[in-house]
Amino acid sequence: MRNFVIIESMKKSFILLSLIFILSSIGFCEEFQNVQLDMRGYNAIEIPEGTFIPVMNAQEISTQYCSEGYKVKFLVTNDLYMHDTNIIPQDSVIYGYIEKINDPVIGTNAAMKIKVTKLVYPDGVETPIKGYLYNANNNVFGGGISEPVKYRKMAQRQVKVHYTTLQIKPTYERKMGVHTTIPAGSNEIVVLTAPAEITHTLTN
Repeated sequence: MRNFVIIESMKKSFILLSLIFILSSIGFCEEFQNVQLDMRGYNAIEIPEGTFIPVMNAQEISTQYCSEGYKVKFLVTNDLYMHDTNIIPQDSVIYGYIEKINDPVIGTNAAMKIKVTKLVYPDGVETPIKGYLYNANNNVFGGGISEPVKYRKMAQRQVKVHYTTLQIKPTYERKMGVHTTIPAGSNEIVVLTAPAEITHTLTN
């Protein structure tokens, strides 16, 4: 009889513990279901390498007073769409720095190369990017041949019309090169050198 009472008591305790565990689990699930994550813009859109982004230079950049590592920024001037989605809105800001500067020397003007590293949306969200301020000369601004020291006159015989003309041609001697400047407010282009994953888009 005593063993029967003990067994019945154990059964009741087990049932009570089971009910407590089930009720606790239900409460936990309900609490978890009420948690809502902001997943807006989570699906990434990949902007391919080689994409051009139109920008405006926000400040004057010159080899005369800037050094390597000098921080620069550019304002996006047009909305950039992909698959009907505005992935880079106008007025976003692209940040970068001067990666390389070559000082002017005799015969060659100064040159610089500007790398971009970050895109900031108008609402402050940041996205890393890889690219350069675009230039047809391998993204190098400046670096051309400096002005000749002097010109000389050379006679050239015109065979067909039987008379001689004088032409002015530069000598091989060149002046000291000049500094290269990208003026503030100039319209430029940023080119991506690696794909960029955009996980954030703005909605009206």
